[in-house]
This record gives sequence, C-alpha cells and structure tokens, in this order.
Amino acid sequence: MYTGEKVKLRAYKREDMELAQRYLNDAETRRFLAPGIPYPYTLEEENKWFEKISANNDNYSFAVETLEEGKYIGGCGVNSLDWKNSVATVGIFIGDKNYWGKGYGTDAMKVLLKFIFEQMNINKVKLFVYSFNERAVKSYEKSGFKREGVLRQEIFRDGKYNDEYVMGILKDEYFQQNCI
Repeated sequence: MYTGEKVKLRAYKREDMELAQRYLNDAETRRFLAPGIPYPYTLEEENKWFEKISANNDNYSFAVETLEEGKYIGGCGVNSLDWKNSVATVGIFIGDKNYWGKGYGTDAMKVLLKFIFEQMNINKVKLFVYSFNERAVKSYEKSGFKREGVLRQEIFRDGKYNDEYVMGILKDEYFQQNCI
C-alpha cells in the first residue's frame, strides 16, 4: 500500500470488480479511456481481468482509494514495461465523478510515480492521453509530465478525428521536482 495526500494505492480486491465495471461502463469515463468503439464491459470480463492480475507477479495494477472515506474510486498502474530501456507506460482513471477535478487523480499519479522511480528503478515513465481530455493533461503536467509528441488525428471520437499526446517524465526530472 502506497499513500499520498488524498489517496492510497492498494491491491485490487474481488469486491472492487462490480464498481470497476460500473465506472468503466460510464459513457463519459469510457470516452477518455477506450480507443475503440465504446462497448460495455461485462462483470465476467472484469472478473477475468482480476484473475489475470492476481496470477501475474509482474503486474503493477493498483486500486485508488480515498484516505478520508476508504472508498475505491478508480485505478492506475504500469501498463507495460521495457526493462532493457528502463521505460514504463502508465495509465490511470478516476471512475467516481464526485472526485473529478479535485486533485485525487494528480495525487494518485504522484504516488504511482514515486513507486516507479523509487522502488522499480525505472528511468522514464510515459503515457498517452487524448487531446480533448484537457483535465487529464493538466493533471499530468502538475505531476511533472511534459508533452513529447503528438499523434495527429489518432482517435475518432464524437464525429471527428482527434490528436493523442505522448507525455513523459524522466527520473532526473522527478527527483528535481521532489527535491530528493
């Protein structure tokens, strides 16, 4: 369990799966996450995902839980690792809209970065974000990420083609920002 100012990152529990399914099936949440045609996740699919991460020792998926209420509000983790080049690709979502725009996602990302840079000894963390997800872009910038590139017209959403940003933060930048 890793703790920030507003959230803690903990292992997923089977009882999180029903709420995770509900969060991920919300149209607005899905709009920011899924590149394909939005199609509902079933509880069976969520349970299969849980079984998969539970059986994988190299999995770094965390449930995001509020410190105040102990409420599961989303998830984050390392989606892929390139050990040779020391690069991790991450993802995050806050599924409970009551916690959007209030710093919970930024805090969760900062805790995740601390875990990656201080425990995994990774040199670079990167992520992908849709250009229309302005709230997320601001959150990532607050966490120290910089825009590294633009994948032009990468995603078709809401009747038009949109850009996708590649954002990254280096270990040196993280430590400078956190004065460690």
